[in-house]
Amino acid sequence: MTKEKKFEFLEHTADAYVAAYGKDLAEAFENAALATFDVMTEVEKVEPKEEDYVEVEAEDEYALLYTWLEALIVKFEITERLYSKFQIQNITETSEGFRLRAKIWGEKFSPERHPRKVGVKAVTYHRMEILKKPANVTVRFILDI
Repeated sequence: MTKEKKFEFLEHTADAYVAAYGKDLAEAFENAALATFDVMTEVEKVEPKEEDYVEVEAEDEYALLYTWLEALIVKFEITERLYSKFQIQNITETSEGFRLRAKIWGEKFSPERHPRKVGVKAVTYHRMEILKKPANVTVRFILDI
């Protein structure tokens, strides 16, 4: 059985250009989060010891992707916790747009165990895409590093 690709880094001159894949929008967003932390460190070394929650709202799916990733980056900056497991419980349409609720797991950053790659400053809308097909979804975005 072959292992499905969750994400890949695309060619970009200065920043990290990511394509994340999923069977649906929720899984693509989970893999986008995984890719974001993989830019920062070797994500396979981050143990999913501590559970946390994230809830974000946005006017459309593009803004939801942006807000979801930005919330995770801010959470890392504030708490110094890296995350390696993401479970989106639901993405619902509201009268104002969309709401995403997720559980996330990770642990406190440790320089001895989590080698630093590059810092992620922000998510950008530049070249952001959400490509939906009947059997899968691809999200593409750029991380400002």
